[in-house]
Amino acid sequence: MAQFKGIGALLAAIVSLNAGSVAALDCDIGRLDIKSGANTSRFVIEIADTNELRATGLMNRESMDAFSGMLFVYDAPRSVSFWMKNTLIPLDMLFIGETGEVLRIHENAIPLDATSIPGGTDIQYVFEINGGMASLLGITEGAQIKHPQIDADLAIWPCDD
Repeated sequence: MAQFKGIGALLAAIVSLNAGSVAALDCDIGRLDIKSGANTSRFVIEIADTNELRATGLMNRESMDAFSGMLFVYDAPRSVSFWMKNTLIPLDMLFIGETGEVLRIHENAIPLDATSIPGGTDIQYVFEINGGMASLLGITEGAQIKHPQIDADLAIWPCDD
């Protein structure tokens, strides 16, 4: 996990977020919250919601801060596959349905690997974070995300909660 910056800050953030402070904060387009069991984590994010942005993703980046990520947004649920061509850092990929439920997790995708990583069907969002973070934070399939891009009428954890 050499790519993580400031391990002390990382541990402090995990402790404070797991204490339940995230639930009281409002949604913001530049943040994404994940709740898995008793743990809640907050990430600062970029959004890839056009074909051009989705095609580029996190390619050619040498590092990413620990609680950062990229949310890929599609107009409607679909079948998706990703690859790591031109991606220099290992990533965890969270494949998410239209309700904000994490349906599949691919951990530690291999940098520069052009092998297809299928996400499944009925995927509307994909969230990429540093490789190993999902395990470190206890994020599992069935976890819920909160973000304003998710239709509040469909969301299992809507922004107005």
